[in-house]
Amino acid sequence: MAGISRRYPMLRRSQAMWASRRVWQPRLVFWAGAISIGLISVLFAMLADRAQALFHVVTGGDSGSWRFYLPLVMTPAGFVICAWLAHSFFPGSQGSGIPQAIAARHLRDDEDRGHLLSLRLAAGKVALTVIGLACGGSIGREGPTVQVGASLMLQAARWGGMAQARGLILAGSAAGVAAAFNTPLAGIVFAIEEMGRAYESRTNGLVLTAVILAGLASLGLLGNYTYFGVATGTVAFATDWPLVIACGVIGGGFGALFSLLALRITRRVRRWNGLQPLWRALLVAGICGLAVAAIGLVSGGLTFGTGYAQARGAVEGAPLPAFFFLEKFAAGVLSMVSGIPGGIFAPSLAVGAGLGSTLGLAFGAGTGLAALLGMAGYFAGVVQAPMTAFVIILEMTGNHDNVIALMCAAMLGYGTARLISNEPLYHALSRVFIAEAIRRRRAVEQQG
Repeated sequence: MAGISRRYPMLRRSQAMWASRRVWQPRLVFWAGAISIGLISVLFAMLADRAQALFHVVTGGDSGSWRFYLPLVMTPAGFVICAWLAHSFFPGSQGSGIPQAIAARHLRDDEDRGHLLSLRLAAGKVALTVIGLACGGSIGREGPTVQVGASLMLQAARWGGMAQARGLILAGSAAGVAAAFNTPLAGIVFAIEEMGRAYESRTNGLVLTAVILAGLASLGLLGNYTYFGVATGTVAFATDWPLVIACGVIGGGFGALFSLLALRITRRVRRWNGLQPLWRALLVAGICGLAVAAIGLVSGGLTFGTGYAQARGAVEGAPLPAFFFLEKFAAGVLSMVSGIPGGIFAPSLAVGAGLGSTLGLAFGAGTGLAALLGMAGYFAGVVQAPMTAFVIILEMTGNHDNVIALMCAAMLGYGTARLISNEPLYHALSRVFIAEAIRRRRAVEQQG
């Protein structure tokens, strides 16, 4: 071997390079960061499930029991506590978390990124999302997992001395989606379509490696599973295509309406909060929490939490109440504009499943198939990312017989949403965080 090295100096230099700590340290830190994303995503999922179960145990009972009305106190109080903690101790943790990750990719200064992505914020995001679910908020954990994943990967970049901050944020975000849903392909598509509208091919290796390692960590703890079970319905070529079109167009319209309401209310609330940010933010959180509790009581408790159980039931063929999607829609808007940490992925899929279930009854189609199509149309309308919508639903339900139908519903949902609103929700919200970073930077420069 030594003789070969003497004869081929390039090989000798390569061996020395790979033995160098400078080469291996960043890789080891990056791999450890990706694995930790998978492990924390699993822990987050378990805590979220326990929080929802605790809420239902505490508030369980029929309409004649006093415990049935506990949400009228628990939910607004929990929203106020979450809003106060987020404002006072974890600023930047409010809302989904995906806009923060998108904004961080556009910021060039490491200090500015630190206000949106850090280990402190990651811990606060997990804790406050769990508290929000424990008090009945209509929120999800998947968007927060993106911010957590991006935060962990950015911290790994600092520890490992890696310079590719933008690519590592992208990789951490993709790994978060993949581990949260057990959907590796959706994580990659999400990174390309939603997180990086100007995607760079040189980040391919980072994204793929992060998704693989985070996915392996998740699989090691939970095994291979489909998030919403296995859907068995198949679209008939002639009879079911009116349902495909209806789910796409109507779902996209409702998705765009969700985005418009969320953006306009959020902007007005931010302007109104300007004079007294803390007290007015707490007042908004309390009012939204009370409204969410009232909707939950009217719906018989169906709108509390992520909506996972309701969406899974619909996918497996159990019809949802005809107006469930409207109730869940309203609860989702209120939870989002309240300012508490929490995502919209799972609640949006529940709204889409409810819409599809209702349309399926109207068209005389199977509930499971209609729920899938409704989820694709509505989710594509909310996030305006059609590829992510149909890939994530495809992987979450294990149904590969309806690829074209899901693609069609997602594209119709996207096209309808673009006609109503040409402002993608996450990117519009990310500009708020970018503007705050610019104002903060200017204030520091003026003081200096």
